[in-house]
Amino acid sequence: MRKLWQLTVLAVVVWCVWVDYVPHYHPPGVLIREEPEQLLLNGAEAPFASHGWVLKPLAIYSIKARVLSKASYFGTRNGELAPYDLAVGWGPMSDSAVLRKLEITQSGRWYHWQYWGDPPAPRQDIISHSANMHLIPDNDTVRSAIGSLRVGALVEMKGYLVEARRTAPVLTWRSSLRRDDTGDGSCELMLVRSLREW
Repeated sequence: MRKLWQLTVLAVVVWCVWVDYVPHYHPPGVLIREEPEQLLLNGAEAPFASHGWVLKPLAIYSIKARVLSKASYFGTRNGELAPYDLAVGWGPMSDSAVLRKLEITQSGRWYHWQYWGDPPAPRQDIISHSANMHLIPDNDTVRSAIGSLRVGALVEMKGYLVEARRTAPVLTWRSSLRRDDTGDGSCELMLVRSLREW
């Protein structure tokens, strides 16, 4: 009886690890052809408070993408507002044939990619078809859904690109509004109102 109990516990642990960490497999080929959709607001939406920050909506935003990497930032100075970052890709950056030739990592709220030898896709296509997104969950359901995502998941997210400000200490965190930029300020800061995995 004790051995059966131990095997049951082991099976549950293995299942949890599998569900949380094993990437989704996809055969080669572009999985997501749609570009992200963005509608600039130009001050049409009033700012509102969230977790001690004031959020100013900059654009209505929706994206279908493949999850390339996920990092959590609980306990950091801005992790209470945006506890997760997703590196995501669409177009050529949703193709397993391209991705298997790239090393993708995240650290310090940055997303990095590198390759050896010839690039698997034109460098500008890699830049303009992938993004590091700082995600602000709108509610606990969205927070849980983000937390359960695995690498390789195909997701659709809808919400706002925002500018976040706080006064103690003073800090401004502003979303990029372009898909072709790199370096400091090039990440999307998104208030996620809904998330669907498909």
